[in-house]
Amino acid sequence: MAQAAAKNRTGHFSMLRDYRAADLLTLANAASGMAAVFLIMSYLTNPDHWRVYLSLALLPVALFFDISDGRVARRRGEHSLFGQELDSLADIVSFGVAPAVLAYGLGLRGVLDVIILIFFVACGISRLARYNVTVGQLSDSTGKVKYFEGTPIPSSLTLVALMAGCFYLDRSGDSLPFGSWNLAGAALHLFTLLFFLNGCTMISKTLRIPKL
Repeated sequence: MAQAAAKNRTGHFSMLRDYRAADLLTLANAASGMAAVFLIMSYLTNPDHWRVYLSLALLPVALFFDISDGRVARRRGEHSLFGQELDSLADIVSFGVAPAVLAYGLGLRGVLDVIILIFFVACGISRLARYNVTVGQLSDSTGKVKYFEGTPIPSSLTLVALMAGCFYLDRSGDSLPFGSWNLAGAALHLFTLLFFLNGCTMISKTLRIPKL
């Protein structure tokens, strides 16, 4: 009985002890994305421009960690199913949820805007789930994936860069490029259609992007 109690005590936080260097970098990716989300949320109540700029800057930082974790895993031979799943969960925070929240914070708040942003995040989740399921089929004899089916989710950083430019030029909110429509009382900023297109390319099965 004493041995069982000792075993239970040593089991506490055992998962934390199992983290590898690549996993910690993946968590840093997720932390950067979540920090970006909180900064945009704080901007809605305290509209200081530095909050937006810091939020925008954190997403390329998340990409840096996302690239680094794969390189570290390959160098150290630490590939694992846990790391693969962890990477996907981190990516949906940093490159799915965070860009959508950023877009909402910068003015894409119409009913149809929100529906499209939800669609965009759903496409990102679906894209990553499909990748995890098919990665074995798409990899070569060395285990390296030859190409992506659909655009990888970090492609959303292109939209983040566009939003950064709009914010710098004071083109956020009602001043967003392309204007807006009112469809049966539901507002739609045409800029949001870029998120719709990006979501569609992520879930495409015919679009193949070589992995470098």
